[in-house]
Amino acid sequence: MKKIILVASLIIGLSFSAQAQNTSKNALGLRLGDNDGFGGELSYQRKLAKNNRLEFDLGWRNSNNVDAIKLVGLYQWVWNIDGGFNWYAGVGAGAGTWSYDNRYYNNNGNFYYDGVDDSGAFALVAGDIGIEYNFDFPLQLSLDFRPEIYFNSDKFRENSFGPDVALGVRFLF
Repeated sequence: MKKIILVASLIIGLSFSAQAQNTSKNALGLRLGDNDGFGGELSYQRKLAKNNRLEFDLGWRNSNNVDAIKLVGLYQWVWNIDGGFNWYAGVGAGAGTWSYDNRYYNNNGNFYYDGVDDSGAFALVAGDIGIEYNFDFPLQLSLDFRPEIYFNSDKFRENSFGPDVALGVRFLF
């Protein structure tokens, strides 16, 4: 009889533990994608209510003579599909700064500079739609599409629209 009670207690305890991990208040990790060079972002999610959360992403870029950093904040609605699968949609905004430096070495090893250096700031508005899976252990995988509209000067982006598709890997706590 003691063994049955012990086994039942363990099963109940594990089921509550798995449920708690799927409804974690925080998630921290990386969002890896490609939106015109912003290949990696540090990503943090904070649960507000049962079906709402905030997401903050800090992205950086260091390529093609352009250095940039951006911070995006999103408000998301989350709906359960089945088990650990959820889909979500959201809206948000962000801001950042960029620096353009056209100095490089040509094929002969000589230093080349075309006299064009520039820097500035930008703002953006964004939408977000995606799907995620929360494992029984504290890990979340997500795939999302974030269309972004930029307000900035022409050196950083030649057009104001940036489609951003990314894979997220986050630790739940």
